[in-house]
Amino acid sequence: MSWPAEYGKRVLAEVDSTLNEASRIAGELAGPEWILALRQTQGRGRRGRDWKDPKGNFAATLVMRPQGAPDQAALRSFVAALAVYDACVAVTGRTEGLSLKWPNDVLLKGGKLAGILLESAGNGQGVTHLFVGIGVNLVETPMKEWLEPGAVWPVSLLSETGVQVSPEEFLEAVAGAFARYEQQFSTYGFEPIRTAWLARAAKLGEVITARTASSETEGTFETVDANGNLVLNTAKGRVSIPAADIYF
Repeated sequence: MSWPAEYGKRVLAEVDSTLNEASRIAGELAGPEWILALRQTQGRGRRGRDWKDPKGNFAATLVMRPQGAPDQAALRSFVAALAVYDACVAVTGRTEGLSLKWPNDVLLKGGKLAGILLESAGNGQGVTHLFVGIGVNLVETPMKEWLEPGAVWPVSLLSETGVQVSPEEFLEAVAGAFARYEQQFSTYGFEPIRTAWLARAAKLGEVITARTASSETEGTFETVDANGNLVLNTAKGRVSIPAADIYF
């Protein structure tokens, strides 16, 4: 594995949150940069939820200046998911049990291995910086006591594969994979990314439930559309869902 030349890297012994650090340093960066924390004290996940990071787990954020229209920036969650998937394959030598859960999780043997959180900064005319936060349970599975009913049970790479990899080693793998998919996305657009993601999708063709703060929709997971929306075939017809929590 080799580090992508156009990407910077900084490794911090401890920080409140790599996402927070990313927003603090974004203005001084000349190009995309990865920030890896060996310990986070205030990590966070989707919808403001805490994300705990025991020693040895992976917590990193990529700071980048996205090219293209603002609505394309959010599609980097699919780029990131593919990169984490490929990094897991690279460090374990196996694909068995790995899958991608819409919109932003990586599963291993049906359990949640990794989560991805995108945040952005803008100037009123578009997105100036995108922050791609990634957390991976390399050695431990925190937060089990906080799981919502029906939520996917967390797993670790070590517990499910017996492979132990350091956060620094995993960063090398995920950075290289992200650079490859980002180049593909920049050159050819979302369609090849969408196709690759669907080939690894969990529960494609099966009945799932999409929940938001105000609604719940059950249907067959048909596809992800050109805008990254989840498409369900329900009793009332096809429904396109831009954001939701998914339950199996």
